[in-house]
Amino acid sequence: MMTTELGYLLLTAILTGALWIPVVIGYVTSRGVLTDETYKVAPTAPLPAWVNRANRAHLNAVENFAPFAAVVLIAHAIGFSSPTTAACAMVYFYARLAHAVVHLSGIGLFKARTVLFTIAWAAFIVDAIALLKHHG
Repeated sequence: MMTTELGYLLLTAILTGALWIPVVIGYVTSRGVLTDETYKVAPTAPLPAWVNRANRAHLNAVENFAPFAAVVLIAHAIGFSSPTTAACAMVYFYARLAHAVVHLSGIGLFKARTVLFTIAWAAFIVDAIALLKHHG
């Protein structure tokens, strides 16, 4: 049976796995389709700011996915699930989704990107602490 935590881990994996798409679209629309020559030497033409933001959003999602996934999978492996861990997984996913949207759009209002990153990180930490308390 898929727990709430595993469901949100799956959604987070899909989100993280799809965030490369805007980057590639940006590269192609800015620099053109790759040719035999550009496979040998990568183009260096400047990219629009949104493409750089999309790339950073993707890299940030990849960097943060592994620790979140590890906590969710360890909890699943030992059969631990609680309303807290389910809520943490949900908050993590929606904060990461909003973070990606804000990052790609370039919205700087209220430092939203940083706030959303921090919300996701806090959900991860609370989840990890719940797991440690359960185990220890």
